[in-house]
Amino acid sequence: LGMAFDPEYAETGYVYVYYSQRGEAPAQQTGNRRRGRRSFPRHSILSRFSAEETDIGRVVDPKSELVIMKIPQPYGNHNGGTILFGPDQMLYVALGDGGAANDPHENGQNKENLLASILRIDVRDATAEVPYKIPADNPFVNESASRGEIWAYGLRNPWRMSFDRMTGELWCGDVGQVTWEEIDRIVKGGNYGWNLMEATHPFPKTRELDPEVRAGLLLPVAEYGREFGISVTGGYIYRGKLIPELEGYYIYGDFQTTGMWAVKEDREAGKHEVIALGDAPALISSFAELPNGEHLLLGFAGNSFDKCRIYRILPK
Repeated sequence: LGMAFDPEYAETGYVYVYYSQRGEAPAQQTGNRRRGRRSFPRHSILSRFSAEETDIGRVVDPKSELVIMKIPQPYGNHNGGTILFGPDQMLYVALGDGGAANDPHENGQNKENLLASILRIDVRDATAEVPYKIPADNPFVNESASRGEIWAYGLRNPWRMSFDRMTGELWCGDVGQVTWEEIDRIVKGGNYGWNLMEATHPFPKTRELDPEVRAGLLLPVAEYGREFGISVTGGYIYRGKLIPELEGYYIYGDFQTTGMWAVKEDREAGKHEVIALGDAPALISSFAELPNGEHLLLGFAGNSFDKCRIYRILPK
């Protein structure tokens, strides 16, 4: 679900990969079935691999895997998956709420586990004995009932996040439950509301939030309802040259409807401008940013998951 090159890749050859693992069914579970399927233990795995020099260039050795984190997952969806190094050289890891629907285990507001969060860890000196360190300036390191790895929480399924190459700020698309999709600017220690809220709305709709609790939740920069899409795919802040009118806008889209938008945040006025960019030519699975600041779109062509394409985003 995610891949990142070490900031010092040229010297280290390290590549980090985040993937989902479904293990073997324990003997006592082989007869158990849920909805006609066997129950298997699941995990999200964050690992480091090493690339070795060969006569055809660097090649990653699958046997070099060093597991950094192995996080239990109660269900097979909402695994998040973006991993990326920040300007501070720390590794940021996006995790969903554990899956199913409506956050049945209430992981969204539970800082005692790692789900429904964005983590920030130091992997620069990773070993089998000490696979990562928790940075001392993480927001919850001194809270006894919180995991120190957490950077921000209250996220349902953060599907793609990125750093603004100009400001260093972290942006994220968070997939909603039944009504709303949202775009968040992630800040240190931020609580983004799930499952008390879905975007700017109480969840469920009948919930009456205590005003003091509500005041501690961060609202998204942008949201859209079911008339526009059902599963947001986060992108990047545009810092390229080909489309100057989009300078400083965050570009994002919807996986299923292929709609695309851009939002520019006005923090002083609190009124964020959203413009429609039309429809993508494929189901939008991800975005990418080139070294020159231009953007790419990654998608499945023709509603087929076996036809993957990479597209350039260009001016009309």
